[in-house]
Amino acid sequence: MANAEAPEGQSKKKSAAMMTVVGLAVLTLLGGGGGWVVGGMVAPSIKGAAQVEQAKEAKDASTQKKEGETGLPHISTEANNVVQLEPITSNLAYPSENWVRLEIALLFDGPPDVKLAEDIHQDILAYVRTVSLQQIEGPRGFEYLRDDIQERVDLRAQGRVSKIMFRTFVIE
Repeated sequence: MANAEAPEGQSKKKSAAMMTVVGLAVLTLLGGGGGWVVGGMVAPSIKGAAQVEQAKEAKDASTQKKEGETGLPHISTEANNVVQLEPITSNLAYPSENWVRLEIALLFDGPPDVKLAEDIHQDILAYVRTVSLQQIEGPRGFEYLRDDIQERVDLRAQGRVSKIMFRTFVIE
C-alpha cells in the first residue's frame, strides 16, 4: 500500500513542477513579445532623433570648416580690441582636490597689449590659487570672484582694460 501512494505523490510533484516551468515559459514569451512590440513603437522615434542629430552635427561641422575654426569661435581680434587669455586651470586653496578652469577675455580701450595681457593672466592665476571653494559658491560668490578679478586687472592695467569677459567658469 505504501508503494502505491509513492508513485501518485511523485506524479503530483512532477506535474506541479511541469506546470511551473510551462507557466514561466509562457510569461517569458509574453514579456519578450511585449518588449518587441514596445521596441517597435519606440524605435522609429529614436532613429528619427538620431538622424536629426546627425544632420545637425554635419551642418555644424560644415559651418566650422567654412570658418576654419573648431569649438568656440575666437573673439579676439585687432579690430575689436579683445584679447582672449589662455585657459587658467588651477587647484583651489581649500579643498585642494577641487580644480577651477577659467577662460577670460580682456577688452582693451586702445590697441591690445599682449605683454600686459600675459601679466594679467599670471596675476589672475596667482589669485585663483588663493581662493577657497566656499568663497566662490553660488551666484554671490561668482560675483565676488568677478569683482576681485576686475579689481586686479584694473590695478595691473592702469585703465587700459575696460572690461573682463568670462567665457567659461568650471569647478571640478
